[in-house]
Amino acid sequence: MSNVETDPVAPRRATGEAPGPPSAPEPRVDVLTPRDVPLGGPRAMTVRRTLPQRARTLIGAWCFADHYGPDDVADTGGMVVAPHPHTGLQTVSWLFSGEIEHRDSLGSHALVRPGELNLMTGGHGIAHSEVSTPRTTVLHGVQLWVALPEAHRHTRRDFRHHVPEPVRTDAAEIRVFLGTLAGSTSPVPAFTPLLGAEIVLAPHAALTLAVDPEFEHGLLVDRGRVRVAGTALDAAELGYVHPGAAALTLRNESDGPARAVLLGGTPFEEEIVMWWNFIGRSHDDIARAREDWQNASDRFGAVQDHPGGRLPAPALPHATLTPRRNPPRA
Repeated sequence: MSNVETDPVAPRRATGEAPGPPSAPEPRVDVLTPRDVPLGGPRAMTVRRTLPQRARTLIGAWCFADHYGPDDVADTGGMVVAPHPHTGLQTVSWLFSGEIEHRDSLGSHALVRPGELNLMTGGHGIAHSEVSTPRTTVLHGVQLWVALPEAHRHTRRDFRHHVPEPVRTDAAEIRVFLGTLAGSTSPVPAFTPLLGAEIVLAPHAALTLAVDPEFEHGLLVDRGRVRVAGTALDAAELGYVHPGAAALTLRNESDGPARAVLLGGTPFEEEIVMWWNFIGRSHDDIARAREDWQNASDRFGAVQDHPGGRLPAPALPHATLTPRRNPPRA
């Protein structure tokens, strides 16, 4: 997915309701509210963006979170994103419903389906297109980006597909697409310690999960009302859970099933410059990537069999792009 917006907003601080017992205080949670971002032309598909925000650039190495749907493609036209570039990041595509056709300059041609991970590594440069298929009636899912650390920022382009086996309990169904959770480990390698999982909670169910206390976490609620670490989150909100917790308790306060995506990772200490579809460390990194894309450089390769042209890069701002990082930890 292509990023069309560069002005994130500030989070809402949690009110601290339902604190844990004195011997096991609940970790601090910040609530990040989404903003609507239209993708495309007159029949634009609108996504709800919760990362990045002015006060929170990353959760672990997760640096971008778009949440979209359920969209009736007869009304919206679905997803039609022409070939566009990426550098310095990985894209993680995860669907709840619908189907997306992915093509990239590695020659990969894959379908993104519900419950199946498609992970693309941009590294030094890659291009890809994303188009919802004619079989899709309702499109619904998340598009996530992972920032690559400096040591691997120029790694070779790559593409992985993985179908995680669900972990089922009386309270929940869990699909771990990156990292380890609930006894399930994804075989897909990552460049920093990461966690990514879809969790579906039964009505009014509670679930306690052992997690790495070195991780910070983000819980993005897709449907229902979920309380994490004592803080309630409504649909489309993302709760940022500060590091330090060895367990997280999720409670579904809805009469129906609730669904959320749990993200996590060790704090990413590097400063990044993120503009359009590029991640670098300086303004010059971004300017060079933009020039290479506009000049059809071999850096990004070509996407075959996509009808129509490529997405042109927007103009750079009339100011120097400056690095961003998370606020200092309290």
